[in-house]
Amino acid sequence: MALGSKKRETRKSLRQSGWITLDGGFAARPCMVEDISSTGAKITVQDNNTLPAKLRLAFARDARTGRACEVVWRKGKTFGVKFVR
Repeated sequence: MALGSKKRETRKSLRQSGWITLDGGFAARPCMVEDISSTGAKITVQDNNTLPAKLRLAFARDARTGRACEVVWRKGKTFGVKFVR
């Protein structure tokens, strides 16, 4: 596969506070949404606890809002997630 042949969705720089909730969990953890696209987002967490493979990302603390995500990469406290159904 040639370099650059995979088209990435346009990412919009955001730097907005968000909330991570885990499957079935009520405890929301704060995060910073660094950028976002139609297919995923880059988020940074404050603590060093690892995130599970599946989580919800929301812009309100209410866990009923937000999008289901899967972690696709991690580097330190920064994570890349893709939106799933």
